[in-house]
Amino acid sequence: MQHVYEQASQAHSIDKVIVATDAEEIVSAVESFNGEVQLTSVEHQSGTDRIAEVAQREQADIFVNVQGDEPEISPAAIDQVVSLLVENPKADVATLAYTIDHNSAQNPNLVKVVMDYQQFALYFSRSPIPFVRDKDTDDEPVYFGHIGIYAYRSSFLNIYNSLETSFLEKCEKLEQLRVLENGFKIIVGKTEGVARGIDTPEDYQSFVERFNQQCTK
Repeated sequence: MQHVYEQASQAHSIDKVIVATDAEEIVSAVESFNGEVQLTSVEHQSGTDRIAEVAQREQADIFVNVQGDEPEISPAAIDQVVSLLVENPKADVATLAYTIDHNSAQNPNLVKVVMDYQQFALYFSRSPIPFVRDKDTDDEPVYFGHIGIYAYRSSFLNIYNSLETSFLEKCEKLEQLRVLENGFKIIVGKTEGVARGIDTPEDYQSFVERFNQQCTK
């Protein structure tokens, strides 16, 4: 948590960093490094629900959701997603994606996204999308992996709080599908140099090794 907090604090577009959690042990961890933390309801089904609760208490035009399992998140990525929302007034939410290869697209833990010509999200899935029906086609598909960072307009969060969990959200276990199913727009920015999130014990061990190597340089 401290790694994520410190990385987010370096973003130029951010005025305040708050850890939102329903766990007392996380509250204690954040307080141990003098970070700002808010205890939220245990009833929330997603990170966006939790951010929406915080948004009811905080005054801001834009809120950014950085997940707590991204200790190597780039401050530049946070600034990018904020700029993306500012520059696209038709968007309610902004997020990021990066190109991935065919093998990576098969991984259900890596969420994929497809966009329209204006870079608005059409769909997010744990399955490989797009699906190539004719294997002998000359056109190679381009796959985009989704990065779990979001910027929201405060006006959207006020509405999101009242939306019920959607069918596709339940199927894929992806909160962003509730946004699309209810007709809101998500603008997707392309980026490179993706930080590796912590999804498994192996991911965590790999992060520890990278961090230790940086400390010894």
